[in-house]
Amino acid sequence: MDRTVEGYLAELKGQLAGADPALVQDALYDAEEYLRSAMAEEGDDPAQAFDRAAEAYGTPEEVASSYREAELAVVAALRRPAPAKARSVAGGFFSVLSDPSAWGGLLYMLLGIFTGTLYFTLCVTGISLSLGLAILIIGLPVALLFLAMVRAVSLVEGRVVEGLLGVRMPRRPRFVGGQGDIWTRIKWWLTDYRTWTTILYMLLQLPLGIFYFTSLVTGFAFSAGLMMLPVEQELIEGPLLVVGRYGYYIEAWAYPLFVLGGLFGLLLLLWYAKGVGKLHGVYAKALLVGRAEDHAQHPAAPGGGVGAAQPPTAPAVPTAGPSGDSSAPTGAQGGDTQ
Repeated sequence: MDRTVEGYLAELKGQLAGADPALVQDALYDAEEYLRSAMAEEGDDPAQAFDRAAEAYGTPEEVASSYREAELAVVAALRRPAPAKARSVAGGFFSVLSDPSAWGGLLYMLLGIFTGTLYFTLCVTGISLSLGLAILIIGLPVALLFLAMVRAVSLVEGRVVEGLLGVRMPRRPRFVGGQGDIWTRIKWWLTDYRTWTTILYMLLQLPLGIFYFTSLVTGFAFSAGLMMLPVEQELIEGPLLVVGRYGYYIEAWAYPLFVLGGLFGLLLLLWYAKGVGKLHGVYAKALLVGRAEDHAQHPAAPGGGVGAAQPPTAPAVPTAGPSGDSSAPTGAQGGDTQ
């Protein structure tokens, strides 16, 4: 293994081959953050600092194994209860009432118009200000602020998608690291295709949110309207529908049919929300996460080699491996997991 942070990340990514891209992003972020912070605190020869940091953190094989084991435990703990297995077609149709993914998709569709409006506004405002102020000295800070906002939106939206739609999304942001100067990092942000796919996601979220909200409200209004027709017929004295010289009433024997029709429509709406949630989860992961092969492909720092792996500043070294949620493994020392 190359005795650099980049070499360690490449080896770790190889050990995580086949894993969920979101898990790979989390693992690479934690490893890079820890190694660079540890090396910065050492303050001596970069090669020796890397060896000590890598020994404390664990080999790529150990870290990858820890992440896979932790992911299995977290998935098992957070797995939504599966609906009871239906014994008939009718039971399978009604099982959607107890399906958390259907209610999560329903809530996401209701929130879509609000998050879509927010994302679209932030995106259009950021692009307009960045381009409009490009000729001024303030244009660069505004553009950097916009790119940072895009990365933050990607992480926040991922948490919403995972919480409501049940799709595994990254719990760490994309980490550029301390390699190179500010221009190197700006180049990395601009050449990372996920920056542009996230912007595309933000722009498309408004029309999608409008469609989700409109279709959901329309379906609910139609179903509720069917259920209320018998009540309306009882409250008015004349016909419920008048076409030309003909008036149409709802006979009392047909009242239950309209109520059942409305309930059937509400159940179809839940199935629709469940399907939309699954499709949107796949779509969100494709644009916000990408493929596992795309992670850790950082541009080389000027000068290359081991020295390029040491940042000018870094936070304090964690005492028990990388910090974060339960998906992060603890450090390894002497071949044993701490």
